[in-house]
Amino acid sequence: MGRTHHELKTETEYYQAVERGAKKFEIRKNDRDFKRFDIVELHEVVNGVYTGRKITWLEIKYILYGEKYGLPEGHCIFNW
Repeated sequence: MGRTHHELKTETEYYQAVERGAKKFEIRKNDRDFKRFDIVELHEVVNGVYTGRKITWLEIKYILYGEKYGLPEGHCIFNW
């Protein structure tokens, strides 16, 4: 089974929540065709500028695709 590796930017507030284990999900435009078992690497940014910090090997466990429960079409929520 092939897995895609996604590198995503996230602002410090959300990055730190993931880092401390409080945030275990992402809401994203599904422009990358996210799939279960794909790997996410989060890169911390401040106002769009990379800080050099990253969290690697977050494996997508579940995905809720848009057009359900108020989530817009073309978006998704996934957790690791």
